[in-house]
Amino acid sequence: MLPANRRSITITTADGLNLIGEVATPIGNRAASILCLHPLPTAGGMMDSHVYKKAANRLPAMAGIEIIRFNTRGTTSEAGTSAGSFGEGVTERFDVEAAIEFSFKELGAQTLWVMGWSFGTDLALKFARDPRVAGLILLSPPLRTSEPSDLEYWAKDGRPIIALIPEFDDYLQPEAAAKAFKVISQIELINVDEAKHLWVGEPAVYRVLSEITRVIAPEKLPLPIEI
Repeated sequence: MLPANRRSITITTADGLNLIGEVATPIGNRAASILCLHPLPTAGGMMDSHVYKKAANRLPAMAGIEIIRFNTRGTTSEAGTSAGSFGEGVTERFDVEAAIEFSFKELGAQTLWVMGWSFGTDLALKFARDPRVAGLILLSPPLRTSEPSDLEYWAKDGRPIIALIPEFDDYLQPEAAAKAFKVISQIELINVDEAKHLWVGEPAVYRVLSEITRVIAPEKLPLPIEI
């Protein structure tokens, strides 16, 4: 864990739930902020899922990127449990919208990207439409609950989308991803050789964090591998 200003946060949704989270802010200049939407909670996904935890531990110091994490409704992590219960990717709309508003209003985000991982990518594609959002970063998108209309929305919207597609993904591998996302002309699909859905292992994590940095703060590349 590298130096950063870290604090717990509580996000209140429009339907009255309190969601727990944490923000890790650079001690120096803030290049941009990333709001992280975690993997499927019924399969163990949470704000501390390892890529997000490592992003929060490293990127504020390494790249000047603020990392905002939270547990969606009914989700538990070491920090505690957010109120409510799992909404099958439907009522989480309130969570995403509240978290975006919190990022701007309470955290003073200037440039906010929304990053989803697995289940979180569907939440991003469906609900992160706030016009203040700079763009989307998608890790292992399964397109489980996203509809064609969601992809069509982003195609017309034109904001940048970067998607990292593991070669050995359990749900959507590179060839299928190219077909599924064809409607979004501005999407950048990054096929990652030998990677899997959960990005296990330090080389996979380093690749993800490097691609995030390339999008937001390319001048900080290459990221150090030792401190």
